[in-house]
Amino acid sequence: MSRKKRKHSQFAQDGVVDQGESAHNSGLASTLAHLQAQPQNHKPKAEDSDSDDWTVIGKGGKKRKTNNDPALVYADLHKQQSSIRINDLRTLVLYCIAYGTSPEWLSIRHHYGVKKAVVLLVPGLEKGMFDGSVALESLGNPEQDVKLSDETVPPAEEGGPQHVPSSVDVQEENPITHTSTTSPDDYLPVRLAPDTLPNPLKPLSECFDYLWPVKAPGDDKFSKLFSPLHAMLNAPIPKSQEQKEAEKARKGAKPVNNQRWESKRTPITLFVLSKEELQESEYVLHPVWFDTESQTATEKKRRKYSKQSAEHGWLDTHVTKLEDADVPTQDVQQGSISAGCTVLAMDCEMCKTKEDGMTLTRISLVGWDGEVVMDELVKPDYPITDYLTPFSGITAEKLDPVTTTLADIQKRLLEILTPRTILVGHSLESDLNALKLTHPFIVDTSVLYQHPRGPPLKSSLKWLAQKYLNREIQKGHGTLGHDSVEDSRACLDLVKMKCEKGPEWGNSASSTETIFKRLSRTHQAGSAPVADGGQGKTGAIVDHGSPAKNFGHMATFSIGCNTDAEVVEGIKRAVLGDPDGALISGGGVDFTWARMRELEALRGWSNNHRYDIIQMDHVLEGNGKSEPSSSELAAKVASTVSHIRDVRASLPPCTLLVVYTGTGDPRELARLQQMQKTYKREYKVKKWDELSVKWTDTEEQAMKQACKKARQGLGFVTIT
Repeated sequence: MSRKKRKHSQFAQDGVVDQGESAHNSGLASTLAHLQAQPQNHKPKAEDSDSDDWTVIGKGGKKRKTNNDPALVYADLHKQQSSIRINDLRTLVLYCIAYGTSPEWLSIRHHYGVKKAVVLLVPGLEKGMFDGSVALESLGNPEQDVKLSDETVPPAEEGGPQHVPSSVDVQEENPITHTSTTSPDDYLPVRLAPDTLPNPLKPLSECFDYLWPVKAPGDDKFSKLFSPLHAMLNAPIPKSQEQKEAEKARKGAKPVNNQRWESKRTPITLFVLSKEELQESEYVLHPVWFDTESQTATEKKRRKYSKQSAEHGWLDTHVTKLEDADVPTQDVQQGSISAGCTVLAMDCEMCKTKEDGMTLTRISLVGWDGEVVMDELVKPDYPITDYLTPFSGITAEKLDPVTTTLADIQKRLLEILTPRTILVGHSLESDLNALKLTHPFIVDTSVLYQHPRGPPLKSSLKWLAQKYLNREIQKGHGTLGHDSVEDSRACLDLVKMKCEKGPEWGNSASSTETIFKRLSRTHQAGSAPVADGGQGKTGAIVDHGSPAKNFGHMATFSIGCNTDAEVVEGIKRAVLGDPDGALISGGGVDFTWARMRELEALRGWSNNHRYDIIQMDHVLEGNGKSEPSSSELAAKVASTVSHIRDVRASLPPCTLLVVYTGTGDPRELARLQQMQKTYKREYKVKKWDELSVKWTDTEEQAMKQACKKARQGLGFVTIT
């Protein structure tokens, strides 16, 4: 008697949904769930043999006809014990379009049928909007707000997805073990039902079946939040056992392997920090960065309150507009990486005084050719309380004969630093704070060479020199101190290497690669392997501003936008191609990453919201930006959700769509981090009673809770 496979309806009766493929072709979670749910002595009914769902295929008996369209399958296997993370979403994308490993938190039937993938980052949406704790105007049914627990997930209808759950592959640093206080609400998915959602969110139920809690990258121990962009677009490169053993045998930073690196000479001007990057690294901005009188006036008030104004001894270099830095093409030597600019590397040494805190005591400037332009000891205006000799190398004997003051150095720098001068350094904001000086054109090696775990972490100059230059610097650290000329030259050489190697150099290239690079090595369906001349897959970034920098230059195409509506049109253009093939040929790209930012801006979630603060005591008492009204928030949420729906409707069949929020609300964490930073700065030079901010265990625990909230992101997944 020939054996028969079970019918679609029989799977549904057992609580497992088959979406068009036999059990042996589904993911591990679905297969085990099938075996767990199926009675061991089950026999198909006699009438099944006459069903049109069966097809005879020779001696193998009968096989059910299948639909080869890809589909997501959520199997009722084991209860999840932790949230999925952004790298799990990335694994899903790579599994579908780049032959990556299969995800463990859900199954995909016919994953090879996925033709394209679109990933959309939408900061500003948060868990509270779905459970009612963040009020949105015109709730659908307040008594039936969605609760994030497994009890809210109803049984799936026949043909619909089932609840998944299985443990996830945690690759992130410092994973947190769930304790008895962890609720299933924190990590179980929720079925989206229109009658339980506020009106602005209802359209999401038309696009997605489930809301997934997604834990943002970070470090709970130190209350740090890492970049959700890097977590999605950077993927680790698998290492062989030999590589792992070799790394264990070596101490310190491992030298980067550049034997197969394809250099791409890049002018230094591409690496000058943007206004946003300067803000994120806490530089005091030069007035030239502010376009309107209102912005300039607001910044003047902020600087005065922060004691960073002219009356506190601060000066701005003589740059009246950003265009002054442009060098005429005829004045630039072809192929020049300095792009006709004057490049100076700078490093300063500081000592501690009671009045000014960290005070300038030595400054070194090195030119593009490595020659010393300036190397001066500086006499502080106030008595030194700590020379910090093990780090600065400064002693009382060295400073006794010195008469040069900070004002003298400032005067010389104003003559040296022209609109066409680029300052190079490592965490140069500290040096410029000691100099009480601003300059708009900065190249910072702490930003240029990303930390392996991404922002906001930064690598030390000593580590970078060891890894990329194979050079030992700061040998006197902890004893004789640093040599600011040596450090300046190390920064200069790191920048030169970056210019010679290309923008990707130093972006964790030895241990990770971008999704775009992975795709370029992945051959198109039906094409020969890329190594044999086949065509690789393509990708695009669609973002506000100028996405050509950072990850944008690694994508095949980058599309800059000014509004979320333009982002939607940019996604359509990337996925479908230009009608006339002007930039993107017909058929579009295989992978698109995009970001909507209007909701984030309305709620003050961006890293730059601190620059909207006029009264700095708001930093201590609140987030410095008032929460929009319920009606304003509801309108913007409705607009954002409408944009998501438009993206979903425009995608061709068999496209994977992933929407994620990146983080939860980061404002309280940012406020407390600013408090802690102020406390640490003042604690070094003031007595406890003189501190403007006091940091105790109460604040420490509050920051840990704020970090936990900030890491509560959301995700939505579907296949068109």
